[in-house]
Amino acid sequence: MSLLNTVRNTIVPVHKEGYVFVAAFFVASLILGWIFEPLFWVGLVLTLWCAYFFRDPERMTPQDDDLVISPADGKVSSIQMVTPPAELNLGNEPMLRISVFMNVFNCHVNRAPMRGRVVSISYRSGSFVNAELDKASEDNERNGLVIETVHGQIGVVQIAGLVARRILCWANNNEPLDAGERFGLIRFGSRLDVFLPAGAAARVSLGQTAIAGETVLAEFGSPKGPVISRRS
Repeated sequence: MSLLNTVRNTIVPVHKEGYVFVAAFFVASLILGWIFEPLFWVGLVLTLWCAYFFRDPERMTPQDDDLVISPADGKVSSIQMVTPPAELNLGNEPMLRISVFMNVFNCHVNRAPMRGRVVSISYRSGSFVNAELDKASEDNERNGLVIETVHGQIGVVQIAGLVARRILCWANNNEPLDAGERFGLIRFGSRLDVFLPAGAAARVSLGQTAIAGETVLAEFGSPKGPVISRRS
C-alpha cells in the first residue's frame, strides 16, 4: 500500500502551461540521441524533470476564514514585519510578511492564501537575483495581488528568481478567489511573499517546509479546533 501511495503522490497531472516545455525537452532529446545515443537518456531525464516541475497536484485546503494558507510549495525563508511594496497601496506601516522560497524541484502552481476578492493587480519589472535573498522582494521582477478578506486587505506577491523568466497570473480584478484556488505560476525558481494586517500571528517557523493550499502560515484571532478541508 505504501508503494501505491508513493506512485499516486509522484505521478500527478502536468499543468497545461508546461505542455510546450515538456514537448520541447523531448524533441531535443530525440535530436541529441540521433547525434550521440547516450545524450538521449540525458535528455529524457531532463524531460521527466520538466514534467515534474510543471506538476499540478490536488490539495486539501482548510476552509476557515481565520487561517492563512501557504500560496506556494517550498521553504519558509522569512517571517518579519516589513513595509509592503508601494504598488500594493497597503500603506506605509509595517505588515507581517511571510515568504516561501521555491526551488526548481518544488511545485510552482500558486494558490490563494485566503478567501476574498481581488481588488488590484500590479506588475513591476526588475532584476533576477536569487529569490531566496531578502533584497529580491524589492529588486526582482514581481506581480502583486491585493485581496479583500474578512480581516482586511492582504498582499500576495509573486517574485521571479535567478532563473525564472516569466510570472503567470490568471486572476482578474474584482474576481472572487477561494482559499487554495489556483491563481498563477512562476517558471523555474521563485518566491511568494504574503503581507498580512494586524491581528495575524505566524504559525510556521523559519526553514519549515510549506505545502501550497495546505500548510497554515498564519492565523487571525485565537486558535480554534479542527477545520474542514476540501479538494480545490
